[in-house]
Amino acid sequence: MKKLLIVMTLLPFCSFAQEIKAYQNYDFVAGTKIIFSDDLSDTQDGEFGIHWKLNGGQAVVNKVGDEKVFFITKYYTALSPRMKTPNYLPAEFTIEFDTWLDESYDSNPGVSLLFKNGEDIPARISTNNMYVSFEGPDGKLNGDFPEGIRSEQYFNKWHHYAIAYKNNQMKVYCDQYRVLVVPDCNFKAVSIGIAGDASDGKNMMFKNFKLAAGGDMNMISKAFTEGKYISHGIRFDVNKATIKPESMGEINAIAKILKDNAALKFEIGGHTDSDGDEASNVKLSQARAEAVKNQLISLGIDASRLSTKGYGETKPIGDNNTFDGKANNRRVEFSKM
Repeated sequence: MKKLLIVMTLLPFCSFAQEIKAYQNYDFVAGTKIIFSDDLSDTQDGEFGIHWKLNGGQAVVNKVGDEKVFFITKYYTALSPRMKTPNYLPAEFTIEFDTWLDESYDSNPGVSLLFKNGEDIPARISTNNMYVSFEGPDGKLNGDFPEGIRSEQYFNKWHHYAIAYKNNQMKVYCDQYRVLVVPDCNFKAVSIGIAGDASDGKNMMFKNFKLAAGGDMNMISKAFTEGKYISHGIRFDVNKATIKPESMGEINAIAKILKDNAALKFEIGGHTDSDGDEASNVKLSQARAEAVKNQLISLGIDASRLSTKGYGETKPIGDNNTFDGKANNRRVEFSKM
């Protein structure tokens, strides 16, 4: 597959991350068990993503800045995760991914998320620069974007989408905003996919796709009071201890639980996968644990209630020989002291 030509001056990646303070009211909580996660790091530059199936059109992974990105390059492009079983979507789940859309797609659809039941697609979530829409068996619902990410403000920057499904209800977030609630979804799906209609030479991209089971603030509260909580929703920049803004839904929930239970004290443990050398992984995991502690302190939690320890790759909970196992090993644990 040919390598896509990228004009770097059009993609100011260094300005993409939104400041954490913009997420102070964010309440999305990611699922606790990773089912599928792909940061594209093990796909060769210029090739199709090795953890995906191409069901139509064309797409290619290229490196832009320090990250690898999936470019949708043709109309009628459809992708689906490579999974061991065809039916893998749990009863409750969360989905997260980042998207980019050139301004040449004004008022046209961007990346879509497909909910599939065999060959049927009973529901989909579609994105553009004005709103996000849910199309299901009972019709279509639109959620308009706020001014900060609407119209021309949407283009030529990364946007983080987060979807939570539970009890037949769906919530959709774009960046720090909850943009759509579907009270009654009424669809049956067993798998998911990504779709897009891209034109030659125009950038339509996605990255950092993650599907997880669960996702509920009440579950976090129960785990904390019982003594241990494993977080996959607190995320960091690649090989850094910089907290991604979309982590704030989970961190906000944890801060509230600690405020409501003043006697609780916790160790924050940082954990990595086995990539890289062991000493570097310990150092990185310690820095990440300290970053989480500092963020909780900034939200009003007394420092004396929190300790930190970097475990690196020494305590895996998944198989480091598989990409989903590695995703589960990259985590932050809260253990009662």
